Amino acid sequence: MRLLDRYLLRELLIPFTYCLAGFLIFWISFDLFAMLSDFQKFKLSTSDVLKYYGFRLPEIVVTILPINFLLALLYALTNHARHHEITAIRAAGVSLFRIALPYLSVGFVLSTVTFAINELWVPDGVEAAEDVLAKRSGPKLTEERLGFYNAAERRWWFIELYDLTTGDMKRPHVIWIRPDNTRTDILAEGASYVGDVWVFTNVDLFVHEPVPGSVPQQQEWESLSMPVFKETPEQIRSEIKISRLTNPRTVRKAQLSLREILEYERLHPGTHNKSAMLDTKFHGRLAAAWTCLVVVLIALPFGAASGRRNVFVGVASSIVICFSYFVLLQLTLALGTGGWVIPWVAAWSPNALFALTGLLLTARVR
Repeated sequence: MRLLDRYLLRELLIPFTYCLAGFLIFWISFDLFAMLSDFQKFKLSTSDVLKYYGFRLPEIVVTILPINFLLALLYALTNHARHHEITAIRAAGVSLFRIALPYLSVGFVLSTVTFAINELWVPDGVEAAEDVLAKRSGPKLTEERLGFYNAAERRWWFIELYDLTTGDMKRPHVIWIRPDNTRTDILAEGASYVGDVWVFTNVDLFVHEPVPGSVPQQQEWESLSMPVFKETPEQIRSEIKISRLTNPRTVRKAQLSLREILEYERLHPGTHNKSAMLDTKFHGRLAAAWTCLVVVLIALPFGAASGRRNVFVGVASSIVICFSYFVLLQLTLALGTGGWVIPWVAAWSPNALFALTGLLLTARVR
């Protein structure tokens, strides 16, 4: 690594670290004051509150990371330009795009980190935080009258009461059409997921042969294990989350991993009406991971322009850029969710527009 790269990285990472710490403290403090009445109502202990924010920390980090990076980058670039350092570096024959190389490297690393956090920790962290509140709120976290269809294996599930925490079912009814068109009905008093196998208790089993006029065969079981049923409690929770996606607002707030969306599409091939919502959400999560890289391209012309300027110009620029990007992103995602715009266009167009604008403006910087 060249001496210039080390210097630029050091001058960037110092404000970046301070900004990240400041944003985290501000965000958590603001949210704590907003949630304080709920914490008191549910009688959460200090350890419960710490667990709640520990689980929510990944979601908070991926939310503030692009804003934090933009602010730190504009601050560093404005400070360099204010002291004519960028002018001196360019006079030595170093192009502006070469100066941006360490910033692009940091942006790529942050984009990778954002993608990993979004995919691996955010969805589970949000659910775990909700569980902390639910466990203290009195009744268990349950879903009533749940029904879903596994189109890939031709299996319908109807559940009177489903415990979201343990995965236990009350009075489940499963209708299964086997490959030979034999219909199997399972009516049970309860079901639990034990050792990766669904175990039904107090079962009435009805087998309908694919012959017109045939009488169903009835069997009774105190306990019936069904290892052939591949549905998992995680998949059922995803079914519940996706079933609640009814408008752009719920889609925007939902935390779904790419794996959950792909699994839902596999279980419901062409049998649901949420294609626009899920496809927009899928591409939106992919595009969100590259926001930090786009930040470098849009910050470079605003921060590296020559002239003596106050460092607070960088702060003001970051606010304007973030506001413009956020408004455009919400608009395009809403259009994609509603089916007015192709999902991948809706998700990627803000990044493409800001990146192209940054490249064009950077090429004009003197």
